Amino acid sequence: MTDEAARKIQALVAEKGTPEAGLRVKVVGGGCSGLTYKMDLDLPREGDKVFEHAGARLVIDRKSFLYLKGTELDYHEELMASGFNLRNPNVKRSCGCGSSFVV
Repeated sequence: MTDEAARKIQALVAEKGTPEAGLRVKVVGGGCSGLTYKMDLDLPREGDKVFEHAGARLVIDRKSFLYLKGTELDYHEELMASGFNLRNPNVKRSCGCGSSFVV
């Protein structure tokens, strides 16, 4: 995860008031290409992979980790579009809108 992503995760966790939480990233079925990402603030559960950087936590379940291994999480804040961005080297093809993918 980049420094920008870590800062945003820390801000979201502070806003929610749960310092033990982190950003959970999941890969779920859906979208026109078959798979899509889901993100939520959540507490780590047994079996999760937890990554920490600059005081922020990234939480990934075992199944999703198979699709996300080697992925970089970034955050961009711009006038037209702000949000987290995943650069996943495992993606073979994505849909035209970029919201779903195939590995």
